[in-house]
Amino acid sequence: MPLTPETLTKHELAGLPVRVVSATNPALEGIDGRVVSETMRTLTVESASRSWQVPKQGTRFEFRLTDEAAVSREGTGTPSKRESETAGEQSGQSGFCEGGAYVTVDGVTLLSRPALRTEVGGNSKWR
Repeated sequence: MPLTPETLTKHELAGLPVRVVSATNPALEGIDGRVVSETMRTLTVESASRSWQVPKQGTRFEFRLTDEAAVSREGTGTPSKRESETAGEQSGQSGFCEGGAYVTVDGVTLLSRPALRTEVGGNSKWR
C-alpha cells in the first residue's frame, strides 16, 4: 500500500518529517523534526539540536509526505500547504520545505501499538 495522505495512519511513521501543530502542553507546540521512534502513546521527534518525546493524546501532528506521495494526492482534496498557511498565517519553521503534501493528524488516531496499527486494514489471509 503506497504512502498517501489517506493511508498515513496505517504506515510506519519513523523517518517522516513532523511538526507539532497543537498540544495540551503549550511548550510542545511548534516542535519540528523527524520521527525517530514510536511507542503506543508517544512519538520521539528529533531535530538537529535535541529530541523530544511527545505524547499522542492531546496533540495534533502535521506530517510532510514526500513529493511522490504529494503527486498521488492530486484530486483527493488534501491541501499541499501547511495548516497554518491554509489558515492565512505563515509559519517561520525552517524544518519543513515546500513541495510536498502536509497531512494534519490528531494524535488520538495514532493511539495503538505501531505494529498493530500498520497491520489493520489489509486483506491478508494470515491475520
